Amino acid sequence: MINIYEVNETNKMIEEDNFDVRTITLGISLLDCIDSDLDKVNEKIYEKITRLAKNLVKTGDSIGREYGIPIVNKRISVTPIAIVGGAACKTSEDFVSIAKTLDKIALEVGVNFIGGYSALVSKGMTAADELLIRSIPQALKETERVCSSINVGSTKTGINMDAVKLMGQVVKQTAEATKEDDSLGCAKLVVFCNAPDDNPFMAGAFHGVTEADCIINVGVSGPGVVKRALESVRGESFEVLCETIKKTAFKITRVGQLVAKEASKRLNVPFGIIDLSLAPTPAVGDSVADILKEIGLEHPGAPGTTAALAILNDQVKKGGVMASSYVGGLSGAFIPVSEDQGMIDAVNAGALTLEKLEAMTCVCSVGLDMIAIPGDTTPETISGIIADETAIGMINQKTTAVRVIPVIGKGVGEIVEFGGLLGYAPIMPVNQFNCSAFVNRAGRIPAPIHSFKN
Repeated sequence: MINIYEVNETNKMIEEDNFDVRTITLGISLLDCIDSDLDKVNEKIYEKITRLAKNLVKTGDSIGREYGIPIVNKRISVTPIAIVGGAACKTSEDFVSIAKTLDKIALEVGVNFIGGYSALVSKGMTAADELLIRSIPQALKETERVCSSINVGSTKTGINMDAVKLMGQVVKQTAEATKEDDSLGCAKLVVFCNAPDDNPFMAGAFHGVTEADCIINVGVSGPGVVKRALESVRGESFEVLCETIKKTAFKITRVGQLVAKEASKRLNVPFGIIDLSLAPTPAVGDSVADILKEIGLEHPGAPGTTAALAILNDQVKKGGVMASSYVGGLSGAFIPVSEDQGMIDAVNAGALTLEKLEAMTCVCSVGLDMIAIPGDTTPETISGIIADETAIGMINQKTTAVRVIPVIGKGVGEIVEFGGLLGYAPIMPVNQFNCSAFVNRAGRIPAPIHSFKN
């Protein structure tokens, strides 16, 4: 039974510590929408998603009101569109027509993002995969709510360096295509290694082909709650520190479990997973960087940062798995720059560099996230950054990702404003030494020796 102390504690988390359910994401399979006729594909996609998602926003809002829990976003993820459109799409423009259909649906049902304009190419690309990838700049320019993700590597298959090279070009082209909005299109584009099938967070969400026809995944976030809890054990031992994080993560996850079960019941859709990810926002007091400072760092980037982040990530996962049998997705700590005021402060103070962020991604929940870089960064350099991050994921058997934004027309030290949850960011310097001879080698980096487990 829940006692009055726990009710009051949860109320305090919401009122004082920026605790929220970051997203209810409805995952929808579009495998039954496959057709050789493009018009029919678009019709089937429109009919299925609007039918299943018509009450998503209303349900999320009503649960939030009734339980007093802020539910910030309602979103949709779908089967990777490279698979869904493969039989019908003969040109990149054909794929863009599907992106426009998804955007229209998102607007009509009221969700803020729809994810799944995606391709899974960790071992190789089909003709459809390549067409979709090459269509991304146009698709993200001509839509508002569509998010795209490409999985270019995995521990089991290695790294598809042809796809890595192509994605460096596509990221730069997307930046050029959306330069009037400070290259905002790149904020809706993620390059993954070991992408999970059940991630509810954007821009990387898609509905995996092994998933049920329709499921509810919930993403919970509460960095402010963890930070407040750690204030009460300042100066205590690592054992006390870890126990405090773990117990706090348990409480946060239980709230997410409640929301997920209620949404599942009201929408008559099976419950998938809880993603317990400490996802920050630009709001003061809602920062993963502030947790790291509370652990004992002057700024993220100081010596000890990777160790502190490893503690945080591990204890969050340990607390979460005790609170729900179905913890999945990414689950851990996000370290975006533009979405975390403490990270922005660390960059401005000179404490945090791109190289240190890369080191931190060895132990964080995802990877290099929402990092603004100079607009004149070459596609080959972007591919090199993607290759490095993918290698970390492949070798360490974890999810890693790259969401960098080469802001056309701006350079190091300038500020770019994205707005809303995407925040703002100082443009960070990038290593200027050339890696093009490496990137231009064709083929695939083999899977590591520890991938062979059969």
